[in-house]
Amino acid sequence: MAVPALRRGGGAGSRPRRPGGTTSSLGRWLRGGGPIRAVGLAGAVVPGLVLIGLLVELIIKAIPAIGYSGLHFLTSSTWNFGSQYGTPVTTNGLVHAPGEEFGALPQILGTLATSAIALIIAVPVSLGAALLIAELPRRLAGIVGGFLELLAGVPSVLIGLWGALTLGPIVAAHVSPLIADTLGRVPGLTGFFGQSTGNGQGLFTSGLVLAVMVIPIIASTSRDLIRGVPVLTQEGAVALGMSDLECVRKVTLPWIASGILGAVVLGLGRALGETIAVAMVCGVALSSLPTNLYGAMITIAANIIQNLETAITDPLDISAFAELALALMVITLLTNVVATLLVRRVSGTALPVGRGL
Repeated sequence: MAVPALRRGGGAGSRPRRPGGTTSSLGRWLRGGGPIRAVGLAGAVVPGLVLIGLLVELIIKAIPAIGYSGLHFLTSSTWNFGSQYGTPVTTNGLVHAPGEEFGALPQILGTLATSAIALIIAVPVSLGAALLIAELPRRLAGIVGGFLELLAGVPSVLIGLWGALTLGPIVAAHVSPLIADTLGRVPGLTGFFGQSTGNGQGLFTSGLVLAVMVIPIIASTSRDLIRGVPVLTQEGAVALGMSDLECVRKVTLPWIASGILGAVVLGLGRALGETIAVAMVCGVALSSLPTNLYGAMITIAANIIQNLETAITDPLDISAFAELALALMVITLLTNVVATLLVRRVSGTALPVGRGL
């Protein structure tokens, strides 16, 4: 029996259509994964829009302070809210309290100095801890790694309280005098290391507290990276005559160098923006440059959290804090750009092969 041919115009030989119009464009979009692509596109676009919106808002809020202080904001060491009970004065069309002056140089340098100290301490400790955990038996490594991850989850206010009540006095009584008696006697370093060791509130304690907060981030990421290095590559290096130390230095670390840089940048971002812990141990010296390892100082974030409530009723003070936040964001963005360039450069570096090469 012959099968009737399908006809374009319908009829007995045409294929029946499904009810509901599932062949519409909406149905094809749903079946083709359109919702997933839309969600992915939104996830990619929204963070960029948030960042741009935040930058624009900070710039708008900071315009009065930029016009008031100019480049003096970046070069001056004086931060003064003026006389809040004096007769308001007008400068360049801005009505403000008399005596107001905003110089952010100590805060910018303090932010960079504390972050540098934290990374100098945290990076070698984190890499050593990651290498050790990666070589431990699986069960023991899980226990040690769990404690490391628990440390990352401790609230920063608790770490700051520990730094102020416990770490600071220990540093002032035992660690700082030892550094002053050794590095402080080296010609050229006396001005920074050889001064009075203070009471434990200052630059050195702030750097140590930040290091404690940064170590879990770098160590956890580096541990996962080390575990991803192929075992055959490491065994091949040993077979070529390398010792365990040479294998780590010439094979393992170069293999994960770009990932380690990324982990360090994550830690640096935490250090640059940390607020409450540093505010509790820095000594809060608004106009003090960090020229003494043990002296009181302040960072950008610590200044904002310490004095924002005082300045909330003065529009120029709020604008100055917006300019301060803008400076912190610029520092963070520049750090990420430089780190991205370094990661790209390191990721294209070939691995050495053989002893001494």
